[in-house]
Amino acid sequence: MSSLSRVEERETVSVEKRKKKKLAMPDVYVILFSFLLLAFITSYILPSGTYERVEKDGITQVVPDSFQYIAADPLTIMDLFSAIQKGLVGASGIIFIILIVGGIIKVMEHTGAIDAGIHSLIRKSKGNQNLLIFTFCTIFAVISSMGIAPNLTIAFVPIGILLAKKLNLDPIVGLAMVFLGAYAGFAGGVFDPVVTVMGQMIAGVPIFSGALFRVVVFLAFVTVTILYISRYAKKDKAKAPHQLVQEDDAQDEAFEKATPFTNAHKFIIFLFFAAIGLFLYGSLQHSWSINELSAIFLMLGFAVAFVARITPNEFVSVFISGVSRVMYGALVVGVAGAVIVVLQDAQVVDTIVHGVSSALNNFTPVVSMVMLYVFNLLFNGIVSSGSGQAAIVMPIMVPIGDMLEVTRQSVFITFKLGDAVTNIITPLSGTLMACLAIAKVSYVKWVKFVFPLLLIWLVLGGVFVAVAVMINYGPF
Repeated sequence: MSSLSRVEERETVSVEKRKKKKLAMPDVYVILFSFLLLAFITSYILPSGTYERVEKDGITQVVPDSFQYIAADPLTIMDLFSAIQKGLVGASGIIFIILIVGGIIKVMEHTGAIDAGIHSLIRKSKGNQNLLIFTFCTIFAVISSMGIAPNLTIAFVPIGILLAKKLNLDPIVGLAMVFLGAYAGFAGGVFDPVVTVMGQMIAGVPIFSGALFRVVVFLAFVTVTILYISRYAKKDKAKAPHQLVQEDDAQDEAFEKATPFTNAHKFIIFLFFAAIGLFLYGSLQHSWSINELSAIFLMLGFAVAFVARITPNEFVSVFISGVSRVMYGALVVGVAGAVIVVLQDAQVVDTIVHGVSSALNNFTPVVSMVMLYVFNLLFNGIVSSGSGQAAIVMPIMVPIGDMLEVTRQSVFITFKLGDAVTNIITPLSGTLMACLAIAKVSYVKWVKFVFPLLLIWLVLGGVFVAVAVMINYGPF
């Protein structure tokens, strides 16, 4: 009898394991390869076609009403797999800037400047929950908008949780201050050296141009996010005391005795913003691009190492660890680009553009771009990597915008807003799931908490897309 019970128990465990495997979310590379296969199959279904293109003001644009179907050779299996190599080579500039930025940011983290700065603000505003929510959200919004990837929030979620504990608030408030603040800033992407640079490069507009409009987007998203979290925290405070995440005494003591925010730390933070400012000046005055951006970040890293007295060997070690941290996301760009390579080799990109633009011709440019925004929201739920998404959708969205006689800058902001919003809810976001795991907040509870804010963000993004089209948001 006991032997039979053990057999049944093993069978139950086996069934549960199989269920877990079935419910496991596919990796982003699996999703991208699925798109690659879909593109390959599509090349046998859709007819090949092309538009005529002309160069106008240094920008290659599609000539309206010039589409025609053409004969093309069918793709082979070799074309399918060689597209990955071509995609990586084609996206090499973006891939390397992601790796360099990742390595240099890791060097800055290694100095303790970022961590000490955050702790300094916590100590100065201790006891005022609204001020802390404002401070945390603003800090992470700014650094995210300036190019520090939102996945950095993973490292700071424990600080947010400890802060929520001290204020007797739900841990979800501590998580939200960090995570939602970062993605609110990411929506604006004012001076993001990765996604904004990549999107504007594909759109063919000057890097970091149109910043004032993105500042307005930034302020709007951050403001509604702060108000939303503060309102939730106020209601939560009135409830019975929480059984919050239990931390041991050593963690509490470490929190209280955080590394002081020294003059060296302050100078390192200043160097970071100075580097961004230098590139902004160079891009507007001297047409600097991605190569100069890479050089500036490398110079920033050397300057930080000098200030922090990091030895050459230590610098290399820390830099490589930072590179390895972002390698996964960097290579996503190349694999995503392989999808476009297949579609371009099959000469069906223009066919897709023609089909979509023909469908959108029945609507006004404002409605058409809002529909593209909604499309990108849904697509972002599957491919949450901003750079990876840009590599796939921007080459398609740009010619559609040209056909609708919408400025390239409006096309870019449509992509940027669509890229940002659904990151806060998609279960395919590794950053979100990691933060939830650290905060010990269930996905169901998170969705219940964040869904009203998601709706606000969706509407806000749609409004900004419509405004961008109506004012001919420029340049170009």
